[in-house]
Amino acid sequence: MGLVVSMTGYGRGEARGARTLLTVEARSLNHRFLDVSLKLPRGLTHHEPELRRLVQGRVARGRVDMTVTVRRVGGAPGAVRGDPGLAGEYARAARALAEAAEVPPVLSLADLIRLPGVLALDESAAEEDGEDAGLLKAAADEALAELCRMRETEGAALARELAGQLDALAGWGRGVDHLLPAALARIQARLRERVQALLGDAPADPGRLAQEVATWAARSDVAEEVARLASHVAQFRRLLEDGGAIGRQLDFLAQELHREVNTVASKADDAELVARVLEGRTIVERIREQVQNVE
Repeated sequence: MGLVVSMTGYGRGEARGARTLLTVEARSLNHRFLDVSLKLPRGLTHHEPELRRLVQGRVARGRVDMTVTVRRVGGAPGAVRGDPGLAGEYARAARALAEAAEVPPVLSLADLIRLPGVLALDESAAEEDGEDAGLLKAAADEALAELCRMRETEGAALARELAGQLDALAGWGRGVDHLLPAALARIQARLRERVQALLGDAPADPGRLAQEVATWAARSDVAEEVARLASHVAQFRRLLEDGGAIGRQLDFLAQELHREVNTVASKADDAELVARVLEGRTIVERIREQVQNVE
């Protein structure tokens, strides 16, 4: 069986330099396409295109959130720089808000320096010698490798679960196919009784009656739907064996399975068949739910 990959996973990577500890965390969830969200410190934002390429090289589908944090662990401390212009904007906005709300403006320096961006650590020195660039790639590679391992482990469990549900659905289809001749016989008998009840004592052409009953009974014949269901199950199995980024194809086939079972439900005019349809719907819903997490 090929490698089936889940869209759910987590990975963490660390890289330590002479004066920097860089950590990358990567999480992935279900998504129709590949959607990458990056959170980088201000000094590393120009590495975003490279990180995106790294993710795209390892992940085909899913929402991937990657967070990078940097901590200085050695060397001279970085310079702390303030942004007077940003602080002034905060102060003016606070005064305008206080005036609009008709409350006295109370804003201290301690309040200002807590606001985002007013004070920041100047990390340019570490970037000048390229230390952070190398550490970032090493930590990102480690995080993505761990993320992919978890996605593969989850994918293997998904493949086993889906294979079991396909076995159950195939067994359900064989059961319906086995019941069909007797069900059609019951439907025909019931139709004859209804026609005779409508005709009463009036004579009826036996040949014409048999033809009409057979025509109406054919509308309840679900043999074609059961055959198509078996074909979809076989295609589903082949995709699981091939592995890879098969989530969209499996989703399409799951919809087709759902459609065939629903058609059986709408055509079945027999109590025993209807009872079996409920079981088939339950199995297909489980398949559809599991498929949503396949890459």
